[in-house]
Amino acid sequence: MKKIFILTGEPSGDKLAAKVISRLKQDKPDIEYMCVGGSNLGSLGIKSIFDLKEITYIAFTDVLINIFKIKKKIQKTVDEIIKFNPDILFSVDSPDFSLRVSKLVKIKNPKIKTIHFIAPKVWAWREGRVKKMKKFIDHILLLFKFEKKYFDEEDILNTFVGHPLLDNENESSIKLENLINNKKNIISIFAGSREKEIANHAPILFKFIKKMNEKEKIYNFVFHSTETNKNYLLYLLKRENISNVEIIFDEKIKKEILKKSIFAVVKSGTVSLEVCKLNIPSIIIYKMNLINYFLAKSFLKIKYANMINIINNKEIIPELLQNECNDEEIFKAVYYLLKKPELIEKQLSEIKSTINELKSSTSSSEEASKVLLSYLS
Repeated sequence: MKKIFILTGEPSGDKLAAKVISRLKQDKPDIEYMCVGGSNLGSLGIKSIFDLKEITYIAFTDVLINIFKIKKKIQKTVDEIIKFNPDILFSVDSPDFSLRVSKLVKIKNPKIKTIHFIAPKVWAWREGRVKKMKKFIDHILLLFKFEKKYFDEEDILNTFVGHPLLDNENESSIKLENLINNKKNIISIFAGSREKEIANHAPILFKFIKKMNEKEKIYNFVFHSTETNKNYLLYLLKRENISNVEIIFDEKIKKEILKKSIFAVVKSGTVSLEVCKLNIPSIIIYKMNLINYFLAKSFLKIKYANMINIINNKEIIPELLQNECNDEEIFKAVYYLLKKPELIEKQLSEIKSTINELKSSTSSSEEASKVLLSYLS
């Protein structure tokens, strides 16, 4: 029986990996799996060798603080992969963790094929990583067409597959009765998938909600959480005196809530594409500690944080980052756009044309599973 080890480092990678593996299971059900993953891969019946939270470190300073823990986890992961002896090591995102593991696995067992999904953002910083990857990555799957030239230059096998979050899906809708008190004027909020992101963003967002309520108490706010973080968010919310806030963590319910939303406030990252796909107007927020911020500013070669803005080289979706990520600026941006339907229409129109360019001819999951299958024949 063929074997695949799936390697993820954070909830968003777990979600993307699960979409690909779910598609692969349809084409070839007789594959044995093991993983470092979370609830999404777990829902497919795939055992994780440890809890994903144990390796989800948010930024540079966290890596420094936890360097010895990380090294131990990397070594344990390598040992477990070698013991499992898969045909393919399928790593998804989290390059600082997953590529270190892939490199060590390739040294110990060159026969294991290493396929990495979501190329490191070499166009944003550390372009020299491509040369190093050539030594231990057999194939890389690309989300965006413009990334191809970076890997072609180094003769690394690569395939544009598009983004899984943009795949067309036929899902049965879920009835939302009794899930929230008032289903009108929903504003979806994504504070982050990691505890430190939530700690940074949630207090600001609660203040923003209070400002909205002072202006017009006609909106309902829904925080989209992971099951892992729901209790932490609930703990933070209990300290606030806000009645029109709900926390949702079930993936299917979250999607239905988002579809019915009139607006979204979104932490910078992968989830913003899902919001764009569902044609929901939004703004982007992100705040980190000052050390990480200045390090990022010194390394990054790009002007924008959001992929839609990066591709278009202009701010289609407003970005409120660092100092601008405060309750007053978020309130002003959201309230202004809500009262300017022509600006929302313009945003959604530009997003739609960009999204169409990011889709593959079939679906990302199908294209990625084809590449995996080609290494199993």
